[in-house]
Amino acid sequence: MGLEEDFKAAAEEIRPVEGVSWDDMLEMYGLYKQATVGDNTTSKPGMLDPKGRRKWDAWNNKKGLTKEEAMTQYIACVQVCLDKYRKPEAQPA
Repeated sequence: MGLEEDFKAAAEEIRPVEGVSWDDMLEMYGLYKQATVGDNTTSKPGMLDPKGRRKWDAWNNKKGLTKEEAMTQYIACVQVCLDKYRKPEAQPA
């Protein structure tokens, strides 16, 4: 598979996994947004939106990564999270 196919497969594989920490989810979110949209050019959410601010920060921290770099890092991050959070019986054969 190519990088884009691996990226899409990683996104699908992590989706049903439960119990992923907020910090790990934010890391994946930032990398996913950087890979699919590019640098964050949106306004930072206000103080009354703490969840939005953390998501914005996670994405903004990836500024400057190329699409390919973000995809590669996302795939690696997903693999770490799968190893960390996926129940043994849920792992593919």
